[in-house]
Amino acid sequence: MAEIQLGVIEARYADMIWAHEPVTSSELVKMTAVEFNWKRTTAHNVLRRLIDKGLFQNENGVVTAVISRDEFYARQSRKYVEDTFDGSLPAFIAAFMQGAQITADEAEAIRKMIEQAEEK
Repeated sequence: MAEIQLGVIEARYADMIWAHEPVTSSELVKMTAVEFNWKRTTAHNVLRRLIDKGLFQNENGVVTAVISRDEFYARQSRKYVEDTFDGSLPAFIAAFMQGAQITADEAEAIRKMIEQAEEK
């Protein structure tokens, strides 16, 4: 699947949809009026862009995800590691951890993730 780029506002709107789906387009208009001070046309235009990017679908006025929030952000994370660290997960982790400390619980959780990935 092609890379999906979102602007800041599109990302906030997408997060709103993921948090409330399934949600009607009329409910989204109301939520965006409160959250972003948008008019109906703006809410529909931005929704249309998110649908065109393949994130959501609108069937009979009910908006649902085509790609889950977790899957979208996992793809974004992998793309960032590819672009910034030449695809090297160890290089990314080394940069991320520079000067940082983690708890024993965090270290254990990371060990479990590595073990699960090795089993696949």
